[in-house]
Amino acid sequence: MTTLTSRAANRAMLDRQLLLRRADLDVLAAVEHLVGLQAQAPFPPYTGLWTRLADFRPQALADLLLDRSVVRIALMRGTVHLVSAADCLMLRPLHQDFLERVVRTGYRKHLDGIEFADIAEYGRTLVEEQPRSTVELGALLLERWPGRDRQALLNVVRSALPLVQLPPRAIWGRSGQATVTTAQVWLDRPLCTNPTLDSLVLRYLAAFGPASGADAQKWSGLTRLGEVFDRLRPDLVTFRAESGTELFDLPDAPRPGPEVDAPVRFLPDFDNILLSHADTTRIMPAEHRAKLFTVNGIIRAALLVDGHTAGKWQIAREGRTAVLTVEPFRRLSTRHKSAVEREGARLLAFTEDRAEAYDVRVLSVVD
Repeated sequence: MTTLTSRAANRAMLDRQLLLRRADLDVLAAVEHLVGLQAQAPFPPYTGLWTRLADFRPQALADLLLDRSVVRIALMRGTVHLVSAADCLMLRPLHQDFLERVVRTGYRKHLDGIEFADIAEYGRTLVEEQPRSTVELGALLLERWPGRDRQALLNVVRSALPLVQLPPRAIWGRSGQATVTTAQVWLDRPLCTNPTLDSLVLRYLAAFGPASGADAQKWSGLTRLGEVFDRLRPDLVTFRAESGTELFDLPDAPRPGPEVDAPVRFLPDFDNILLSHADTTRIMPAEHRAKLFTVNGIIRAALLVDGHTAGKWQIAREGRTAVLTVEPFRRLSTRHKSAVEREGARLLAFTEDRAEAYDVRVLSVVD
C-alpha cells in the first residue's frame, strides 16, 4: 500500500476545500461541494466562501438564504450548518438518531416523567403554526410544562424536529434573532426517505479526503462508519498515512502532490477544515489546538501559511478605521509576512467595506 505523507494529504485536502486556489464556482455549487459550512455564528460562512471562491459577493449568499436555496440547520456533530435545501432534506434524516441520543443522554434527568415524543409533537404544532423565535418557543414550552428546564425542553424540540433558522438572521448587513420552523414547512418538501450512509461517506471524501473511517466519524458525529468504508472499499483507493492509519479516497479525486505551494488563507471562526478529522495534525500542529480551540467551544479564526495553521486573527474598529490584527504562532518569513499583509488587506476590504481606512497589524512573535 502506498504511503501518503502528511504534506501530500494536506495538499489533497486543501484542494478539495478550495484553498489552493480560489474556485470559479457559483455559491450554491460551492456550498454543496463542501457539504455545507459550519454556521454556529451567523456570518463566518461569508468569510469562508470569500476565502475559497473567486469574486465572491455577500449578496449572492444572502439571496440564496432569502429564496430558500440554502438553510441553516443542526446537522453534523449536532452543530448548525449552512447547507443547500437538497442537502438539508438528505442529511437531516441521517443524523436524526444521533441528535436525539445526545439530548436523551444529556437531559433525561431534567425531564423525568415527560415523554420526549410529547414535547416534540407540541413543539411541532407551535413552530408549524407560525415561525417562532427561540425565546418565544421556550416560553410557550414552559407554559405547557411549568417548572421544568427551559433549555432542556428547547433541546428536545431541536433534536426531534428539523428546525431551520429563518432570515433575516445570517443575512449580510442585517441582524435577526433565531426564528425557526420545520424544514418541511419552509422548503415545502418532505425529508428524504431513503438517504444512505454510503452517499454521505462519498460526499465527505470528495470534500475532505483522503481520510479514515475515524476521520469521517469525527466530521459527522456518527459511529460505525468503518462498516461503510469496508462496503465501499472495492470502489475506493487506499493509502497508508505516515502514522500507519489506512486512508481511503475516491479514485479520480485530485491529489496534487506535496510540492505544490499553498497560498496564505484566512479561515473564519468555526471553519470545518479544523473540525473534520480525527487526526488534525495534517493542517494544525498539536501545539496550536489550545490557541485556536477555547474551553467554551469557540473555534477562533485561523491563519493558514503554507497549508498549516500559523496564527489567529480578529477584526475590530478604531473609530473609522478597520483594524485586522494577526497574531502569528511562529516567526513568519519576510515573504510570508508580506503575503499575510496583502491577503489581510483584501479581507478587510471585503468585511469592512464601509470603513474609511484600513490597517493590517501583524504582531511580532516573542521567543
